[in-house]
Amino acid sequence: MTTSIDGAVRIGAVNYLNSKPLIEGLAELLPEAELTLDYPSRLADDLEAGRLDVALVPSIEVLRHPNYEVISDACVATHGPVMSVKLYSRVPFGLIRTLALDVGSRTSAALVRIMLRERYGVTPRIEPFPFEQSPDATRADALLMIGDRAMHEPVGDFVATWDLGEEWLRWSGLPFVFAVWAARAGTELSAVEEALGRARDLGLKRAAAIAKREAPLLGLTEPTAYNYLTKNLHFRIGPAERSGLRLFARLAARLEIIPQGVELVFRDCATA
Repeated sequence: MTTSIDGAVRIGAVNYLNSKPLIEGLAELLPEAELTLDYPSRLADDLEAGRLDVALVPSIEVLRHPNYEVISDACVATHGPVMSVKLYSRVPFGLIRTLALDVGSRTSAALVRIMLRERYGVTPRIEPFPFEQSPDATRADALLMIGDRAMHEPVGDFVATWDLGEEWLRWSGLPFVFAVWAARAGTELSAVEEALGRARDLGLKRAAAIAKREAPLLGLTEPTAYNYLTKNLHFRIGPAERSGLRLFARLAARLEIIPQGVELVFRDCATA
């Protein structure tokens, strides 16, 4: 296993509210680990480059890389409205010709392309929506926002909105998994794998405290943050979530977003 110079395991996690329950107890459980917080797309790049040993990455990444394995049943998923992944459109969905994608997103970017294609036969031209850019700075027909900034409705003349978690469930009947803990095949992380599940369990017990601490930082009310963590999100991969991932893989391959025939690999702790 490749680690940092002092031998500490390098762990990358998302710096969004939706991931706080997954890392709430990690410092206590893995005091020697190096924890990096960043945007999902940057974590994916760091894992691929070997700068991280394990990371909470967009689920599309484990479908793009045949040497990645899902190493924990802890995840970021939804069984309905997710609140923090939204498509805002200035035109009816069937008339979308240009789409601005949050540059922090990879799974959600793939999901919105799939849903527009499957639901409306639309394949829009893609442009980036940078982290620092406000929605009114892009004139794209529609824009995808993820994470904390998506939890505040943007100012603008939007005629239609999708909550991607809600639309996926309505269309497919399955949960959607946005992010998973992944590592390269052959990376020995047995203690880390167990700790990730325990951290998730501890974080869920502390959901009220997390909401109280994080809500003011994000301009949210405490009840909104608590409901988001406990009702909008789901943090465990089970059979239905694996089915949702397999369907997502088939649809992404159909659009040539990922290679054909990718097989998801779950370590034992991810299927317990």
